[in-house]
Amino acid sequence: MTYHKAKKVVIIAEKMLSDKICKIIDASGARGYTVVPAGGRGSHHKHYTSERASVVDDFSTVRIEVIVRDKSVAEKIGNEVVEECFKNYSGIVYLEEVEILRPAKFNGE
Repeated sequence: MTYHKAKKVVIIAEKMLSDKICKIIDASGARGYTVVPAGGRGSHHKHYTSERASVVDDFSTVRIEVIVRDKSVAEKIGNEVVEECFKNYSGIVYLEEVEILRPAKFNGE
């Protein structure tokens, strides 16, 4: 089997932003994404995972990942998330180089 280069966009944000972020991803033409609980420590404070849940679930943190084959699509997703979601909320966006099998499952061109 042959692996193909692709880009993974990783977004770490407050859970309350996840619907808006997923709409941005859907509008990009990406075929899917993964949303999982996240935790850790950042410049603002410590973020807890489910073992020590936030008092208000919407303030918990999620990690959203999406894989697309085209770098410009990945950059567009990241830029839109920052512009539309992170003016008033903290969050992180970064890209990773990945290699995938079955490239037809990952569009976004």
